[in-house]
Amino acid sequence: MIDRSPITPELLAQLGVAKVAYVKPMRSDEITRMFPQAPALPPGLDLFALVSADGMPIMVTDRREDAVANAWQNELETVSLH
Repeated sequence: MIDRSPITPELLAQLGVAKVAYVKPMRSDEITRMFPQAPALPPGLDLFALVSADGMPIMVTDRREDAVANAWQNELETVSLH
């Protein structure tokens, strides 16, 4: 018998956690709200967060190319979020 129960967001995140990372454009104001452990940043900066499939931050940078390069170095497939 085939299990037809829906896939939960948690299960979906676990499936890609070691393979997928998201490059998300953000403002520095959002970084400190989303990731309270991040150091204080000046407000109004345009940044890019590299985030694992389960939502854990991997890195923050001011260049999208650096976020993609970090993902590539860690053998992660990148997906952009808008």
